[in-house]
Amino acid sequence: MDWRKFAQQMASLARDLLAQESVEATLGRITAAATELVEGCDESGILVLSGTKVRSFAPTGQLVVDSDRLQERLEEGPCFDAARTRTGERVYRIPDFTQEQPRWPLYAPQAHDLGVGSMMGFLLYTEDEELGALDLYSRRPGAFTEDSETAGWLLASHAAVALSGARAHAQMDQAIATRHTIGEAMGILMGSRRLTEKQAFDVLRRYSQDHNVKLREVARRVCATGTV
Repeated sequence: MDWRKFAQQMASLARDLLAQESVEATLGRITAAATELVEGCDESGILVLSGTKVRSFAPTGQLVVDSDRLQERLEEGPCFDAARTRTGERVYRIPDFTQEQPRWPLYAPQAHDLGVGSMMGFLLYTEDEELGALDLYSRRPGAFTEDSETAGWLLASHAAVALSGARAHAQMDQAIATRHTIGEAMGILMGSRRLTEKQAFDVLRRYSQDHNVKLREVARRVCATGTV
């Protein structure tokens, strides 16, 4: 593998990821990059676990979706394990699904039936949070080499940082939008009821607490209807 060329591609990808306008766009660029940059990779996706519930993000093909659903149903599989790993292995590579896989005795033969020849799973994580797993699939047994694994690990490392940043940016945008909505709702109440700023906020807060409705939803209701 030409590592100098790969390094240049990764540098370009890092800039590209930072330029994405949403979390969804960032995820899509990550999985597309996997098929472009990792030798042997036919399909890619990101699997995120919530308990044992699997969510599939930015799959490049139906094979990824089917594999994720299979891992969720069986509660086993390399990417399922990668996404829930707290310590130990961060990378899983299964060279050949035509051979017996004692570690995933239920998943492996059924994945082969789906058309999976070989696959890799990489934990997407940063120092502060674990995000799920980047899944790389090939329809051919033996498609992934040591170089493929190294390239995938480097991609996953870049992807985790970019994804974490995109999430933080999205949360900040949401917080700003929520603050604006609350401020607008307070202004409406201050004008219609002749309240002070503190009194208007107290009206929103009490309604939120009494009716178990999030404050931003109360504010949206006021903005839409003029009253709580």
